Amino acid sequence: MADRSPGVDDPTNVEDLTTDNEEFDSLMGIVGDGIVGAAGGLVGTAMMTVVLLIAESLGFFEREAFALLTELVGIEELVPPILVGYIIFLGGGMFPWPLLFASLKAYLPGQRDPVSGAFFGFAIWTGFVLGFYTGQSGLALAGYAALTLVAHVVYGVGLGLVFEYFSTRPDSIV
Repeated sequence: MADRSPGVDDPTNVEDLTTDNEEFDSLMGIVGDGIVGAAGGLVGTAMMTVVLLIAESLGFFEREAFALLTELVGIEELVPPILVGYIIFLGGGMFPWPLLFASLKAYLPGQRDPVSGAFFGFAIWTGFVLGFYTGQSGLALAGYAALTLVAHVVYGVGLGLVFEYFSTRPDSIV
């Protein structure tokens, strides 16, 4: 019996299978969390876009500001700059910002994810308001600052709502 190769009935082999399953479950959890984050970012960015379009219709925001992202990448000559800039903006809203929110939400004010998301949106607004500024002054500057702040708070609330929805489901993947 000593020369028998390990089989399914061997207890050491069962422990190895358990460890493999835990690693697989952990990997699946990470992938699932990433999907939830991307979905939350998509929802938040869609909600934010509506507010930015309202700001544009009032003359407080210029969608040409998205072309700045295309210029930063250096491909403005090759592609439609506003469209590709918005796609880059959407990617940022779907991947790095939700990841940062997931990492920081335990440290943000608020008992619920949407409230924490509102604070998160305020925090990331500080970079947006400077980076996407296109020369507004007077009332247009005040409207730009106010409506982009509202857009970012709405983004954070939308992101937080998706996180909260998936974390409170009985068969949660978060």
